[in-house]
Amino acid sequence: MADDPTGLPADTTEIPGTIVFDGRRSREGLPLNNLAITLNKKAERDAFVADPEAFMERFGLSAEQKEAVRNRDFHRMIELGGNIFFIYKIGMVDGLKVPDIVATMAGMSTEEFVEMMRNGGRNPHG
Repeated sequence: MADDPTGLPADTTEIPGTIVFDGRRSREGLPLNNLAITLNKKAERDAFVADPEAFMERFGLSAEQKEAVRNRDFHRMIELGGNIFFIYKIGMVDGLKVPDIVATMAGMSTEEFVEMMRNGGRNPHG
């Protein structure tokens, strides 16, 4: 099994629809993940809701990360280094639950996503 340029085994980069959270993504996502983890505290959530732009600036998010947060584009946040366990906290500010967030990432409504999961999930081969 040959390695790809990221240093990951080749087979881990060829999983359709999967974003591998590797060291590079972790470093890229540090500002985004630092922002998200602070949302554990009510005062921080209140500050985020009151002035999201200033809040994002405080953590040094990239322009792309800011855009993903503004749009609540969770899939893009993960592509930009967001850890799902942290960026979920951004969705919580809006009252979203895990199925809501994952449904948006799958391009489905929450109801469609829940029904799919009740019926055994998505075919791993597409």
